[in-house]
Parts: sequence; structure tokens; C-alpha cells
Amino acid sequence: MKISILGSSSTGRRRASAAVALGAVLALTATACGDDGSGAGDDGAEGSGKGEIVFWDNNGGVRTDIWKEIIADFEKANPDIDVQYVGIASTEYQSKVDTAIQGGGLPDVGGISASMLAGFAAQDALDTLDFRLAKSPLNGKLNKDMIESLRAAGGGDDKLYSIPTSANNGVLYYRTDLFEKAGLEEPTTWDRFFEASEKLTDKGKNEFGYTIRGGAGSIAQALDAMYGQSGITSFWDSTGKKTTVNDPKNVEALKKYAALFKKVTPAADLNNDFTKMVAQWDSGTIGMLNHNLGSYQDHVKALTTDKFRGIPQPVGPGGKRVQVSNPVDGVGLFKSSKNKEAAWKFIEFATSAESSSKFNEAAGQVPAHLDAAKDEWIGKAEPTKLAAEALSDGSTTIVQLPYYLPDWNTISKADNEPNFQKVLLGDMSAKAFLDTMAEQLNEAQAEWQEQKG
Repeated sequence: MKISILGSSSTGRRRASAAVALGAVLALTATACGDDGSGAGDDGAEGSGKGEIVFWDNNGGVRTDIWKEIIADFEKANPDIDVQYVGIASTEYQSKVDTAIQGGGLPDVGGISASMLAGFAAQDALDTLDFRLAKSPLNGKLNKDMIESLRAAGGGDDKLYSIPTSANNGVLYYRTDLFEKAGLEEPTTWDRFFEASEKLTDKGKNEFGYTIRGGAGSIAQALDAMYGQSGITSFWDSTGKKTTVNDPKNVEALKKYAALFKKVTPAADLNNDFTKMVAQWDSGTIGMLNHNLGSYQDHVKALTTDKFRGIPQPVGPGGKRVQVSNPVDGVGLFKSSKNKEAAWKFIEFATSAESSSKFNEAAGQVPAHLDAAKDEWIGKAEPTKLAAEALSDGSTTIVQLPYYLPDWNTISKADNEPNFQKVLLGDMSAKAFLDTMAEQLNEAQAEWQEQKG
């Protein structure tokens, strides 16, 4: 079930929360009345540890090949377990899981990132993994910060619902060949970024300084650019009740960032999601691209490492780098699984040192397994190496996004992606956009605090 919020009123927000609660109750009722046992509320079973399990990939297409390789390795090591792979596009994954929670048909294992964790946990769809991890060879071998990020994202109960695979840090990719030709310095500061975006633009030759994300997933990228420029280091004020998204410094930062659209970017950016944006950058003559480590291998194939670099986000006021949460991805066990023993074996294998290294080398991301993070390929994949250093050397402050709010995905996607497009087109001011988002966030935070307390 996908929850829609009508307007930004307190009543609308409470109706959304009530809908989530009602959905969980309906799922429990359906199970009690003879549902197929694959929806929320069904405790499942440990099973025999053999037979078939189903795995849903939350980034199907992009990560299909590497997951099939890991599955083949697993089945070779565990010939009595058969893993059925289902690849689902990242833009469709949450709605498909929500539908399966209410109507049945959940898999045994699924990709569970920090951004979607709270919503699934609130519907009682996931098994807690603390006791399994405590008895596993993985215990003590996973990045503590990634573990804590997933705990924090789970909704406030401090339970672990997903075993981390990687961190997909934000990166500024730039064309070294174009920068050298124009005599530009590396865009390590926001001032240099804006200067380069203008100097590399020649619309008559279809050359642009930057590509901005205006389609699906636009809000996270906009927040990254906004907090990076303003230097504000917390998503909430000192009271913990009001968000800082509409702080005057953030308003000015977003205004400056949104003004890049069509001035130094292609007009097609208005509707571009990450796949279109990445493909456009790889095949064209665009100076810079903000994405994450996940697209590194695409750039290598299209451009070779001689023509681009991927560096940490630019620094802002006082030489300080601020960015929003580095997304942590992982794999979780659905509570309704009838073969949890086999499912957990797969999770252990998929997040082991060998598999973690293999997966993250292909994805270009920071491995969660500490031994994998020491592997030789990290030093050769420069953006991953720089991202890992930036996250560990004290140079970067992370603004933790409120993934724990059940309404976070709705607010940051369905509610506000269309409004951000209006900002790009000049039909809505940056202040009006951020004030609207702040009102929704403050209401969601108040409800969450009330329910928690």
C-alpha cells in the first residue's frame, strides 16, 4: 500500500499515519483468516535451511549482474539451497514491497536501505537481526557507523533490521579534460563549482557546465547542495522539533543552486532521474555531475579514467565539508519467510568479506565489511578511496536525514519532487518550497515524538 498525503495539514499527516497503522492491522487480520502467510504480521518459520528462497534486489538492472554472480557463488557453496532472483527498479521497489506487505507475496530476503527501513519496520514486515548477528562470524566485522545508521533509521526502537552491504557516498564527478582545456581549477569549493559551471557552458555548441537532477530522486541531491553551501550541520534545531531546511542560509543556497537550470544545464534535466542524468553525462560534453559512487563504473566504461575524476563534495564556509547522509544499503529478512535459516545463510554469505568486496568493487561503493574495505581494489578506485577517507578523517560532517520518520519517503519524493520542478521552472520560490517541506517535516516529527514518548 502506498500512502498519499493530501495537502500539508496536520489532519492530512495524521490520516497518513493512521493509514499505516490500519494497514498493519488489516495484514494481521488477513493472516489470521487464512492469508498465504507472506504478508506482514506472519511470523514465518525457521524452516529446514534447505530448498528455495526468493531474493528481491532493490536496484534491479543496475546491480543484476553482480547479484547473479554472488548468488551463483552461494549456490555452489550451498547446493541444497536455490535462490530465486527478482530484480526491481529502485524507483518501484518501495511501492512493490508495500503492496506485498498488504496483499501477500513478500520474498524471503530483500534489499533494505536506510531510506525505506522505517516504513517497512512500522508495518511489522521485517525480522530483527540482532540475535542472528550476535552468533554470526559477521559480528564485529561490519562498519560500526553503517550499523548504527541502519539502527537509527529503523524507527526509534534501536533494533537492527538490515545487515549493511555498503555506503554510497555523494560524489562530484568532473571532466578533467574539459577543465584542463578551459584552464579551470579542480572544483573542490562551491565557489569554484559555480565558476566552472558558467565557464564550461556554450549552448550554441550544446556544451554545458553541469547537469542537475530534476526528476525522480531530485530532493536528496538538492539537499546535499543546499547544506553543503550553507554549512548548517544539523537537520533539526536545538529543540529537535523544527527542521533547518528552511533556514535563511539554506533558502539562499537552494535559490542559487536552482538558478543553474537551463542557464548552465540542459533543459532535459527537468525530468531526468539518475539513469538518464548519468547516461547524458557519459555521452555528452557536460562539465560536472553530482551523483554517488554507484555510477563510477559507468563513467569508467564510457570515458576511461583519463577524462574524469570523482571527488568528495565541495567544501563550503570556512573550508568545511557538509553533506547529507551517505546512503547505507543492506539486506533484510522478511518476517513472513518460511525458510529463515536458509535466508539468513544467504544474508551472511552476501555480506561476507569476499562477497562484500566483489559487490562493492562492481558498484564502486564503500564496503561495510571491514576486511573488504582493506582490499587492493579500493586504492585503484579513486572516488571510493577518497570517499572512504573523507568519511573517516574528520573532514566531513554528515547531516543525518530523518529516515526514521515513516512519512520521510513520501515527503521527500511524492510530496515535493513536483514542487522542486516548479522551483526550477521559476513557478515557485525556493522559500515557498522549503517552507512547505518544513511544515510537513515538523508535523511528521511531532507525531513521531508523540508516538515514541
